[in-house]
Amino acid sequence: MIDIANRLKHVEEYYFSRKLREVRWLQSEGKDIINLGIGSPDLNPPERVLNALVETFNEEGAHKYQSYQGIPELRVAIANFYREKFRVSLDAMTEVLPLMGSKEGILHISMAFLNEGDEVLIPNPGYPTYASVTNLVGAKPVYYDLNEDGNWLPDLVKLERQGMQNVKLMWVNYPHMPTGAIGTNKLFEDLITFAKRNDILIVNDNPYSFILNRFPRSILKYKGAKEVCLELNSLSKTFNMAGWRVGMLLGKSDHLNAVLRVKSNMDSGMFLGIQKGAVEALNCSDIWYMSLASVYEQRREIAWKLAEALNCTYNKAASGLFVWAKLPKNTNSEKFVDLLLHEKSIFIAPGSIFGTNGNGYIRISLCATEHDLEEALKRVT
Repeated sequence: MIDIANRLKHVEEYYFSRKLREVRWLQSEGKDIINLGIGSPDLNPPERVLNALVETFNEEGAHKYQSYQGIPELRVAIANFYREKFRVSLDAMTEVLPLMGSKEGILHISMAFLNEGDEVLIPNPGYPTYASVTNLVGAKPVYYDLNEDGNWLPDLVKLERQGMQNVKLMWVNYPHMPTGAIGTNKLFEDLITFAKRNDILIVNDNPYSFILNRFPRSILKYKGAKEVCLELNSLSKTFNMAGWRVGMLLGKSDHLNAVLRVKSNMDSGMFLGIQKGAVEALNCSDIWYMSLASVYEQRREIAWKLAEALNCTYNKAASGLFVWAKLPKNTNSEKFVDLLLHEKSIFIAPGSIFGTNGNGYIRISLCATEHDLEEALKRVT
């Protein structure tokens, strides 16, 4: 028997990897499961994106290894996108690094900046991958509380009192997943000051800015941000390209060069057709964003009704691909979800998988048709 690496002793299989096996098994037994658990857009990318992919197939050199830093056209398109949508000025050649999905970036950033034993500030609740990757590289997760009373924003004063001497990196994620909380101007300004005062690198994970959000913001817009901040973004949610695996890392060239030293040893570049498709996505007009918002607004209305039918409360001001709903008092979220799955054939995500502060909440995905959402509503009313 070959022993597994010590780093895996503190890392479990991803919840959705495990739970979706159960969902597939139930489906194989004839159960009509409505999946409202994951944030994988079911809509198609823009047609121009698909056309660009196909047109690349016969292009000379299309099937060779590509640059580790992406083609120049993609980096320019990303820089233009950030200038137009976020009012952030970036050097396309030195301050933009395309990624094969932003999840890749979480690992590469951690490998580039964390030593064994370094402490990492991780939101509770928050994206589980932040903690998993921290454990994989031998660093120490230090969770900071987010709660409904505080509008799901960090209390930086309280956090600083705990001592920051061993903290190297902080993950933030606004608009926030899973709660849909929106980062304010003051929050980003305070985070930059906090990072400078404590010599911490802050990474804002920002894939939800254009989903039911009237105020897209980048932390890099604020004064002094590039000295202490990086930002991750993705085409997965905004352009329905989750399976394409196109992400990006933005920030100071020195920081990106450190990440590139890791990345260039772990992949061999992104397929040219995917990069050409990404360029077209980033050049979409405002009509795309308006049509996307229209679809999700209609779905969210039904999801709100579903939450009410489950005796939950929620915040209508929240953004993103999900409805974050509070269960009745003293209800265990995982037990509630399992009961709903086996009795009503509806799968939703328990808030507890995002951290202890998520217990007592559920997350309903909008990545399902209106028909499926209406059917789910019928099953619980």
